[in-house]
Amino acid sequence: MKFLRLFKDIYAYREMILNLVKKDLRGRYKGSLFGFLWTFLNPLLQVMVYSVVFSFILRFGTDKFYLFLFVGMVPWLFFASSITTGAGVVQAEKNLVVKIHFPREVIPIYFVTSSFINMLLCFVIIIPLSLFSGVKFNLTAYLCLPIIMIIEYIIAMGACLIVSAVNVYFRDLQQITGIIAMAGQFFTPIMYPLSSVPENLQPIMMLNPLSSVIISYREVLYYGRIPRLDTLLYSFIFGIILLVIGFIIFGKLKRRFAEVL
Repeated sequence: MKFLRLFKDIYAYREMILNLVKKDLRGRYKGSLFGFLWTFLNPLLQVMVYSVVFSFILRFGTDKFYLFLFVGMVPWLFFASSITTGAGVVQAEKNLVVKIHFPREVIPIYFVTSSFINMLLCFVIIIPLSLFSGVKFNLTAYLCLPIIMIIEYIIAMGACLIVSAVNVYFRDLQQITGIIAMAGQFFTPIMYPLSSVPENLQPIMMLNPLSSVIISYREVLYYGRIPRLDTLLYSFIFGIILLVIGFIIFGKLKRRFAEVL
């Protein structure tokens, strides 16, 4: 009953969420020279750097490595943003929390949704790049993309609910999440295929719910194949559990937000 009431409250404030999403998207690069182009430039520049390092310096022999990396990097940046910048989002909206009555869950929800839309905009480049690079267009595989995206959104939302609530009381968490995101980038098959990992370590790698998500994106956009949805089942279950835990933790900690902030 508590969850049902909470979701009703959140739905009642859907206009507020929408307005905050619009405000966040407009304000992300406000005043910068390239403005909204940074949505595309950030992942592109990172891909360029890693492509040089792994294609020429470390000699990581993967065909069309720029595409291989781009397809994995963009979803990862969405998740990383959800736990790093997302950790401080309640503090950033201190004025709203202190002065206005509304479900506090609105704050991480709008932030993750805004970051998710930011990721979707990058797919405007990824999909044509994939087709231009000669990847076979597989309609059935492309129809799986929304499923993969929703699963990642659920995982990101659950994580953001937890870190944004805890960070109000433990301010060092935002710095810790930055370290976790940096380490996670190397323990998720973003810059390398899972097959390059020793066989005995591959099951451990797959315990990371983002591993099957990244691999599934790559199956569609790099290999042109239908992803193995059974491998996504673990990520989906993990995401649902994390989301429920996130709402519980956030619900308990939000009671003293105004006081602590």
